[in-house]
Amino acid sequence: MGDQYVIAVLVSNISGVLSRVSGMFTRRGFNIDSLTVGETESPGFSRITISFRGDDDIKEKILRQLEKLHDVREVEVLDQNGSVIRELLLIKVRNSQDYRQDIMTAVEIFRSKIVDYSPTALVCELTGESSKIDAFIELVKPYGIMEMCRTGIVSLERGENCLKTVK
Repeated sequence: MGDQYVIAVLVSNISGVLSRVSGMFTRRGFNIDSLTVGETESPGFSRITISFRGDDDIKEKILRQLEKLHDVREVEVLDQNGSVIRELLLIKVRNSQDYRQDIMTAVEIFRSKIVDYSPTALVCELTGESSKIDAFIELVKPYGIMEMCRTGIVSLERGENCLKTVK
């Protein structure tokens, strides 16, 4: 499978760019583990965060191909030790009087929060590294996961290093 890489791609904030970026992966047979996109501090640019697995050769091919795309301004591999990496989980778990307190304890330990409560379901919100998200899912699985949604990874380098919106 290879190592996991997280790359940040600064692109023009115009229609079709995301399709071209994701299409580049598809055409070359590369799999994307996670993809998130959103506007940056400069409205003319969007930031795409992509995680994928592969070896150094695959990583270099992906970087070269992304840099060739017209509306890509900057591509950077993020050092996972030198970056803040987070993901958001919304998870709906069955609510039962028999194990409600166990779920509440898990929510407290994981610094999660309950954002919707009904007699039959609890919706929990959790932010953290993917391993934390995975651990929470495994912990509440026995109580009955009704539905869940993960955002994918977002990441910023620590310190003053930034993707530049102007070249």
